[in-house]
Amino acid sequence: MARSAGPTVGSLKMDRTMKQLIIIALLTLTASAAKAQQVAGFRTLEFTAAHQQAPVRGGVWYPASTDGKLTRFAENAVFTGVPVRRDASIAVGRYPVVLLSHGLGGHIRSLAWLGAGLAERGAIVVAVNHPASTYTDFDLQRGLNHWTRVADLQAALAHVEQHDDYQRFVDGSRLYAAGFSYGGWTALSMGGLTGNLAGYAAHCAKVVAASSHCNDLIEGGADLDALDAELWNASYKVPQLTAVAAIDPALLYGLTQSNLAGLLGKVQLIALGAGANRLLATDYSDQGSGFQRFLPDTSMQTIKPASHYTALPVCKPEGPAILLEEGDDPVCTDPAGTDRAAVHQRIVEVIARTFSLE
Repeated sequence: MARSAGPTVGSLKMDRTMKQLIIIALLTLTASAAKAQQVAGFRTLEFTAAHQQAPVRGGVWYPASTDGKLTRFAENAVFTGVPVRRDASIAVGRYPVVLLSHGLGGHIRSLAWLGAGLAERGAIVVAVNHPASTYTDFDLQRGLNHWTRVADLQAALAHVEQHDDYQRFVDGSRLYAAGFSYGGWTALSMGGLTGNLAGYAAHCAKVVAASSHCNDLIEGGADLDALDAELWNASYKVPQLTAVAAIDPALLYGLTQSNLAGLLGKVQLIALGAGANRLLATDYSDQGSGFQRFLPDTSMQTIKPASHYTALPVCKPEGPAILLEEGDDPVCTDPAGTDRAAVHQRIVEVIARTFSLE
């Protein structure tokens, strides 16, 4: 009897060990599957809009199934692309929508890291290449008609909500807006912030080339006085929005408290860099536009070390040399100690939390 007990105990130990190994293997497979599932899907977007003469193009990132072509979006000689599942089917569920706006002279590729990051956390992210203010379609004077950017995104939202590929996945009760730089203004405008053309013109007359945006206006021959003040100062609030996130938003100089009368209550401001690394044109602190004084209860995050351009895609090692040759070196040159990928991750986390994403 004693002899028979040995093998029995040994068998029990072996069974437990095997069970543990099986459990570990299953957990590993589950984790791997979850990681694979987290790669966002991506599809191109094209639609007509009454306020634009040509079709508007853009893209949609979304929670994806594991089909589709696994590729890198926005990859080129300078910038590292973002993994996406191109044309994958949308994972079953209903998801909030984030309307995403790029900066002046930007492109949907500029914020691909943000679009994909928010989609991986459970959102359908809709972005467009804003006509007249995209690097492939740039007209500085016409691009200053900031209200057309809101209209671009409203038309994109209507297109997605009515499209067979998306409508059953859209949760219309959860609509958010996010943007970077000029796109940050677009997001705030959608949230109810109004402009003050005279105030902004007075700011540029005072600081002139000290502001990168005012300097761009001078060099580009754009005329603020030629703009329609009534249209510039009007409200373009999108009533369905429930929260807004703005990364280094532009056009905040010259505003007064009255310009915030219609602004929704949930606003997240994100500042890139501090001190000498802050861009004057988008600095909303007391050293800049002072915009933050109007929003004492608003959530504000300062990420440092960083600079305005840290929000652009991660650069390849050879990227700075290529851009230096083209005269765009600051795009890849971050302050010492900056980890651009980590800054992107932090921004995604802050915005995801603001929008209550999974």
